[in-house]
Amino acid sequence: MTYSAEKPGRHGPDVPHAQLLPASRRALLRRAAVAQADGRLPSLAVGVMRDGAPAWFAGRGTVDGAAPAGDTQYRIGSLTKMLVAVAVLQLRDEGALRLTDPLGQHLPTAAADGLRVGELLAHTSGLASDSAGPWWERTPGDLRPGFADVLGPDDGRRHPAGRRFHYSNVGFALLGAMVARKRGRPWHEVVRDEILAPLQMSRTSVTPRPPCAAGWAVHPWADLLLPEPAYDAGLMAPAGQLWSTADDLCRFAAFLSTGAAGVLSGASLAEMREPAAPGGDQAIGYGLGLELAWPQGRLQYGHAGSVPGFISALRVSESGIGAVALANATSGYAMDALAADLIELTEHHEPAIPPEWRAATAVDPAVLSLTGTWYWGPSPQILRAHDNNELSLTSLSDHNAPTWFQPAGDSTWLGRNGYHAGETLRVVTRPDGTVSHLDLASLIFTRGPYDASPPIPGGIDPGGWRLG
Repeated sequence: MTYSAEKPGRHGPDVPHAQLLPASRRALLRRAAVAQADGRLPSLAVGVMRDGAPAWFAGRGTVDGAAPAGDTQYRIGSLTKMLVAVAVLQLRDEGALRLTDPLGQHLPTAAADGLRVGELLAHTSGLASDSAGPWWERTPGDLRPGFADVLGPDDGRRHPAGRRFHYSNVGFALLGAMVARKRGRPWHEVVRDEILAPLQMSRTSVTPRPPCAAGWAVHPWADLLLPEPAYDAGLMAPAGQLWSTADDLCRFAAFLSTGAAGVLSGASLAEMREPAAPGGDQAIGYGLGLELAWPQGRLQYGHAGSVPGFISALRVSESGIGAVALANATSGYAMDALAADLIELTEHHEPAIPPEWRAATAVDPAVLSLTGTWYWGPSPQILRAHDNNELSLTSLSDHNAPTWFQPAGDSTWLGRNGYHAGETLRVVTRPDGTVSHLDLASLIFTRGPYDASPPIPGGIDPGGWRLG
């Protein structure tokens, strides 16, 4: 059962499903069908986002006797962490906190006082992966009424803060409590009002609302089902309690890709995608509330989720395509791999059309005079000028993407991607005002290969270039 522009299903007129080609839909549907059958998933809801809107949906298996639709709720587990992270960064952008602040400055919990907000977002705080006491995902939250009950008698410390990646549900419980204290209302109401409402994610909630899937455990050696309990996790809820739908999560994927005015700045979204910790044994990398992966050299970001009865994944590619996968089984299938495959199938069958090239509207003549060929040692580089005096530097010796630089004043530019992100490109002039060379974080670029006139580190052999 698939939904597209021709067959909207139970989506409503406000959920535009952009047309995908028949071959694309067939390939995506087959991938979803294989996942549901091989994974023995009671039901599976998958969606693809493209161009900032839901582009395709498929539901396999049954929920209450029918195939799941785009508005069928599933518990999303740790995908909840992405929304909590956005709520924290909203506070940071408002000036209410800094990521370097000790948590105790904003949440007077003495046991975790020395931990920093950014460390909790990146899972480098060293806190325990899960709460003390009985398994929090299968027991009521009122068994852990205070953070002493969550952290346990050893304060939940497992590693020195800032030293390594150690995934911590406890850390996001603390972040949710901090958001609640700063905003003066429960964390899930903050998420609802500040994130879900502006993004029109009306089917995402802290407790389920029909139509919703029941959570099941699937017997490992027989085709049998066992109901899984779904308790209110209390203080641990910010780590993984939200329920959502394929349609709503496609909207969130679009937000992560393109941003949304009034929710979070583009700079903060980019910061979430920057590696803040290695992934250890669990992922390739982790940003601020986002898992990071680089299949085929292209960044994908999002999160996987797992709670008893449900597994889920959301991924977005830097190409602008996102995918969501939701199932109601405790375990049995790699949902993040499924989401990555849906993205790659869409990219393969319908590669993105690049934006139209347009001439610049403002380039300073002095900037234009810098363009052309420069050399880092013997390696040729091309410097190009773009609109508003931005520059790009492309090596002719490899196939890497260009490094982009934005003007920073006083004949300097700031790198914004790749190896030179955050580094300063500076134009160095001679006493007569002519350009001598470019200095990029101590790397000297000259107009000729190892030009002897600028001060090349290490000097130039007096014999110069010679025959073989």
